[in-house]
Amino acid sequence: MIKHIVMWKLKDEAEGADKATNMRKLKERLDACANIVPGILKFEVALAQPGLEATYDVVLYSEFADRAALDAYQDHPTHVAVKPFIGAVRSERQCMDYAI
Repeated sequence: MIKHIVMWKLKDEAEGADKATNMRKLKERLDACANIVPGILKFEVALAQPGLEATYDVVLYSEFADRAALDAYQDHPTHVAVKPFIGAVRSERQCMDYAI
């Protein structure tokens, strides 16, 4: 199994919208990727919440059956289509993939 965790800090304003709006838009777009390929075992997108510690604005926690499933997800047109929006609204990104 491969775990794929990504976190983004968003710009205060981008794409004609404020950070809160872009956080929601990013979550919606990522949520649409939840079942795009076989082998996605878990796919959870969360936004920073008031009153809880968070150093980033959006997090994706996902699990894939194997490396082939992760690669298929990375290359799927639905996921690829989200990347330009992410690039436009993010100021920072952290990612970690690991096998268990």
